[in-house]
Amino acid sequence: MATSLYDLSVASYLQTVGAVAGFLDRAAKHCAETGSDPDDYVGARLFEDMSPFHFQIECVYHHSVWALEAVKIRLFAPPALVGPIPFVELQAMMAQAETALKAFTPDEVNSWAGRDLDFQIGPRRILFTAENFFLSFSLPNFHFHAVTAYDILRMKGVPIGKRDYEGQLRTRAGKGNGSS
Repeated sequence: MATSLYDLSVASYLQTVGAVAGFLDRAAKHCAETGSDPDDYVGARLFEDMSPFHFQIECVYHHSVWALEAVKIRLFAPPALVGPIPFVELQAMMAQAETALKAFTPDEVNSWAGRDLDFQIGPRRILFTAENFFLSFSLPNFHFHAVTAYDILRMKGVPIGKRDYEGQLRTRAGKGNGSS
């Protein structure tokens, strides 16, 4: 059986958005236990020339929810970035992303297979199909920003690991999924 456009996009986004929400919760818990302020993470960067933590979280939202909206309307023109916001609002952004992603139905998303998409940011214009947009632009950017957010929290001492990043794996029920 072939992978559907819904599984390729929405199901993949939901797995990682859930993981990002989870490691944001772990960071908040870590701060509560250590007496530190989660807002100190908002402007944190891996390197001076890289974008800060809040940007990484915003991009996880944009490259999931807005990517689907772009394919739906056949035009990717992302909204302006919000900028530094309190950590709790970054957590809320991931909850909003999960709600928005769950609103897309398999029939709706699968009906977009083969659809053309016009990518327009400033003078840059690229023509994609829905599949090529997800596979060659949206998903790579989505995962880059999710893992960069994860890395910033790790660098700041939040006790998270690879399984926190993986999120809820999509396994065959009852077949080697760790249940007994």
